[in-house]
Amino acid sequence: MGIPVDAVDFFAELELNNDRGWWTANQERWRRVVRDPMQRLCDELADEFGDAKLFRPHRDVRFSADKSPYKTHQGAVVLTSPGVGYYVQVSSQGLLTGGGWYQPVPEQIAAYRDAVLDDDSGSQLASIAAQLEGEGVELVGERLKTAPRGVDPGHPRIELLRHKTLLASVEHAIPDWLETDELAAQVADQWRTYRPLLEWLDARLSR
Repeated sequence: MGIPVDAVDFFAELELNNDRGWWTANQERWRRVVRDPMQRLCDELADEFGDAKLFRPHRDVRFSADKSPYKTHQGAVVLTSPGVGYYVQVSSQGLLTGGGWYQPVPEQIAAYRDAVLDDDSGSQLASIAAQLEGEGVELVGERLKTAPRGVDPGHPRIELLRHKTLLASVEHAIPDWLETDELAAQVADQWRTYRPLLEWLDARLSR
């Protein structure tokens, strides 16, 4: 059993009705078509990848101009090291899988840049990135607009050096297998594609 397409519809409706009254009226639907199926998916993936954390549906609005109380997606993450992990999400856009470095601290940013500047580890990351992009995986993340301080803008790995986070992701929309027992196998296959990137990040950012 996968994730019902009604989960996609749920978030499309939530985007138009992001208030407590609508949420209260639809909370049992959220449990049935979003939370419980996502938990089942994570449970099926746990033996190979580890235990996942499902994110809470409520937004932290304390420091945001947007006071909408509820997130318009449901995500889950399996951490492999601090700030690095596998990710899966359902929203009004459908299913998204991802993996990488999403929660940086200054020490990690410095370690990441040193590793990318190193010819051996930097070339390894460039090769991983090229392999992922060749398989239709998008590399995203927070990036500097220019070169990091002290780095030659003409450096052959400048695009990687500009990253302050680095994530591989694929938007699957509403695939034929979303609602089926095949869901866990499909997500697992995608996460395995991301594994070389996570292993590179784990080895260099978690020291």
